[in-house]
Amino acid sequence: MKALFKIIYWIYFILLGAWLFIAETIIICLLIVLWCSIGYGSWGTRNFGRVWAKLALWIQWCPVEVIGKENFVSKKNACVVVANHQSSFDIYVLYAHIDMPFKWVLKESLRRMLFVGWACEASGFIFVDNTKKSSIVDTMTSAKKALKEGYSVFIFPEGTRTLTGKLGRFKKGAFAMASELDVDVLPVTIDGAYDVLKKGDFLPMPGKIKMTIHPSMKTSDYGHEPADLIRFGEAVKEQIASALPEENR
Repeated sequence: MKALFKIIYWIYFILLGAWLFIAETIIICLLIVLWCSIGYGSWGTRNFGRVWAKLALWIQWCPVEVIGKENFVSKKNACVVVANHQSSFDIYVLYAHIDMPFKWVLKESLRRMLFVGWACEASGFIFVDNTKKSSIVDTMTSAKKALKEGYSVFIFPEGTRTLTGKLGRFKKGAFAMASELDVDVLPVTIDGAYDVLKKGDFLPMPGKIKMTIHPSMKTSDYGHEPADLIRFGEAVKEQIASALPEENR
């Protein structure tokens, strides 16, 4: 039965779903670029982006269960949102269900994507090239500027999608940024996106995704020394891991 369902879904996706997704992506990206060009970039990026993400999840048959929504609904101040990175579907989940003014920290390669790259650049999203030290420094500077302007910053501290489904090593950039500007870190756990689309796979497989939004954490509660920052990063990772199945921690 499972094999038959997979075949039916892939037929649907190849003949209809993929084309719907491509069409909505082009339309939404062009709308975002237009809204940014007339001075309404923050509104356009946030609202058109949420429509794009929700449609993408619906078209690809991926319902999302959100736990802990109250942990961000009442937040008025900018924060650093950190989430584990299981799949490209993580972006849809965060975009669709965390509604706050924000800037993404994204891989440099996304800048070169047709339509998507244009929309991301027009929105003022922050690109990072991990192969260049100067790019990492520029990324930190841009992210700090965004936080000072009242935007939250979304970061995947693993830096790339997991290859095995297991939680990877967290880089310290997000935590150093939060510490320097004294803003909260909002940990988010995404579970199920790895099974929908593993890194390297071409066709997705529908499935339920669960997102857990944890209470925010303050770096100042752990101290200000470099060793305290490492300890804080480990505490955030443990919080994110707590909502994952044992085999993925």
